[in-house]
Amino acid sequence: MKLAVFVCVLFCCTCIFVESKHFERCELVQELRKQEFPENKLNNWVCLIESESSRRTDVIGPANSDGSRDYGLFQINDNIWCSNTTVAGKGCQVTCAELITDDITKASVCAKKIYRKQGFFAWHGWTKRCQKFLQDISHC
Repeated sequence: MKLAVFVCVLFCCTCIFVESKHFERCELVQELRKQEFPENKLNNWVCLIESESSRRTDVIGPANSDGSRDYGLFQINDNIWCSNTTVAGKGCQVTCAELITDDITKASVCAKKIYRKQGFFAWHGWTKRCQKFLQDISHC
């Protein structure tokens, strides 16, 4: 009986976390277009996302040197941009939990805000991998 309860609880917990998405490259391009990212910067955004989260919405990065963490598709930092409480707050007026769902609307709005303030240099993944080499998305 205890095993059956354990399996049931494990199944329910797994179902809670299934609300994540792993985008294929062209699927990501289409979603970024839907979120109104500028066409002339799409390959920068795709490269950034591939470098930061491997196109997965559920990624929570390991602790940074200052103890902060990065969340979601764009790996948005909780020290500045999202709140780790149930109350939306900080720079993007969102909770970090809202950045790790398969609906990337709030994460996209926040990422565009970060870009307007700091450019692509706000993301280490972009500076390390994308500044000189961008992904080809012409077939998408």
